[in-house]
Amino acid sequence: MSDKTHVVCPACDNINRLPTERLGDGPRCGNCRAPVFNGKPVELNDKNFGRHVVRSDIPVVVDFWAEWCGPCKAMAPQFEQAAAELEPTVRLAKVDTEEAKGTAARFNIRSIPTLVLFKDGRDVARQPGAMSAADIVRWVQANS
Repeated sequence: MSDKTHVVCPACDNINRLPTERLGDGPRCGNCRAPVFNGKPVELNDKNFGRHVVRSDIPVVVDFWAEWCGPCKAMAPQFEQAAAELEPTVRLAKVDTEEAKGTAARFNIRSIPTLVLFKDGRDVARQPGAMSAADIVRWVQANS
């Protein structure tokens, strides 16, 4: 029997139980048939944040950002590039602090952009400030 990994669908928030050794084979959601990994950050909000962070067996890196933030906008394409490089072993996600005020407050986000690495639903590392894709990948690999 093979090991299974729980990964939350970015399209419908369904929890998928996937064979660990096949995560890189383009799995699709058992509920909505959307790709489980699409090389792009997942948009999270107050409603689905816990499901993605707590119920996922792979680490989740969250970019806390805001639309009005210049450094956040500058880092967005870098974060997307890092998502394409890190999936399927790490999920990258974005939380708009203006829309998800409860989540931002719960994790005491005081400056943006701030990256937070979650493993097993716990906040294990933080990095404030804009970063390049290569720096994001290095930071994630060093902390996960």
